[in-house]
Amino acid sequence: MINPGPLGLAGFGMATILLNIHNAGFFPLDITIVAMGLIVGGILQVIVGAWEFKGNNMFGMMAFSGYGFFWITLALIFMLPHTGLTAAPSATSMGFYLTIWGVFTLGLLVATLKMNKWMQTLFALVVILFALLALNKFTGNHTIHTIAGYEGVICGTLALYMSLAQVINNQFERQVLPV
Repeated sequence: MINPGPLGLAGFGMATILLNIHNAGFFPLDITIVAMGLIVGGILQVIVGAWEFKGNNMFGMMAFSGYGFFWITLALIFMLPHTGLTAAPSATSMGFYLTIWGVFTLGLLVATLKMNKWMQTLFALVVILFALLALNKFTGNHTIHTIAGYEGVICGTLALYMSLAQVINNQFERQVLPV
């Protein structure tokens, strides 16, 4: 069976990079983030999670399905207030939303202690990212939001690197890039 993990890591990485370029202050929230989050961060990762389930990889299923649904819910949080169906979320509710995802990620970080250092580093960075984003929502401190953006770009870049390194190593049938 082909390993679906690199595809999931690519989806997570690209969506995370794009959202966090926005969080760092380089451009406003727009349809590029919502579309990337919904399709590449969301639907693609849910599909990868299903493939990981079929391959009997509980960690991969939990991580990819979980973050896929994170991205889908985040896209809905961004979109639905513009439809008039619901009000925009409060800073407090977003703080708790991000905190809950941080706790989920912390649990997965513990599971990575049986994995390689790359995966441990990635999940530690995601825990830090959720903590910074939640702290920003609870305090309203824009500097924290900007710092989270830069940290998130690093986090997404690591995920994308891990994805591409696995694909390159597989194609060359040897380790070309460390993973």
